[in-house]
Amino acid sequence: MKSHQDYQKEVINKLEQQVKSNSLSVSTVAAIGDFQNDPRICLTSVHFPNKSLIKKITETILNPLRKIQPEHFYYPDNLIHITIKNVRVINNPPHFSPTDIEKVKKVFDEIIPKHKQFKIYYYRLLLFPANLTLIGTTDPELDNIILKLDSELLKVGVPDDKKYVNDKYFFSNVTLARFLKPVSDEFRRKVEDLSSRILFDPYITDSVSLVTANAVMQKRNVLGNWILR
Repeated sequence: MKSHQDYQKEVINKLEQQVKSNSLSVSTVAAIGDFQNDPRICLTSVHFPNKSLIKKITETILNPLRKIQPEHFYYPDNLIHITIKNVRVINNPPHFSPTDIEKVKKVFDEIIPKHKQFKIYYYRLLLFPANLTLIGTTDPELDNIILKLDSELLKVGVPDDKKYVNDKYFFSNVTLARFLKPVSDEFRRKVEDLSSRILFDPYITDSVSLVTANAVMQKRNVLGNWILR
């Protein structure tokens, strides 16, 4: 009998096949010359990881890759974040208004405190054309949070406008780098090597923050923080 994580891995594998066949059906962030000053803004919810996870990501993944191609944008410690639930994808001008923000905050006020902490099991890297992502399966609670938020956001007229590979069995991702040019073969081989050797402890997600920011979490405005029970 398949576990929840088995179903998540099927979705992740499907996404990988789309990447390899250049047939991505999900929303992506187009490359830009200066990510830190990118004027495109999103409305999204994230978890800011603890120092232990950030240190492991930086030391075991980012530093080795930075030595090969230092010109890309590698997320510094203070910008690393775990995506929980998108609300409005990045755009300039934004796809949301101050009124939309207030509606979304009320939804998060109502929904997030009712949900439990959940574990993330990071196990591989996924190389997209324009970015590198750390991927993990999760406890079912992440799906519960996302699907409930989807339902309530739709009711208040601010539905998530991001395109996903499926509408069930979501997974965790942490964008680690955004590319300023195509990656080299050496870089690609190193990603494969590092991915095969990932050994992270299960990570407990205990909070959710609603933010507006650009794709690399600069120009960040934290609109609210909630603790998972």
